Amino acid sequence: MDPYKVINYAYLTEKAVGLVEKENKLVFIVNRKSSKRQIKEAIEKAFDVKVEKINTQIKGGEKKAYVKLKPEYKAIDVAVKLGLTV
Repeated sequence: MDPYKVINYAYLTEKAVGLVEKENKLVFIVNRKSSKRQIKEAIEKAFDVKVEKINTQIKGGEKKAYVKLKPEYKAIDVAVKLGLTV
């Protein structure tokens, strides 16, 4: 499975930055047909982290994945790797 067919792009808003800092979560826009298991595998493979939990939301035709990382991994490190300035 190619993780980049599941993950479309990182979603960065003021609220998403707050989640990165406070709750160790990242937000991605993902393929609408992907399951939580596929999203988890894609995130773990693409960013070399372990995922604790995923919540998804479909709104306006887009599917958002709220990805909570395990405590030993920092969402801020992944955000920096993605080039997102937080």
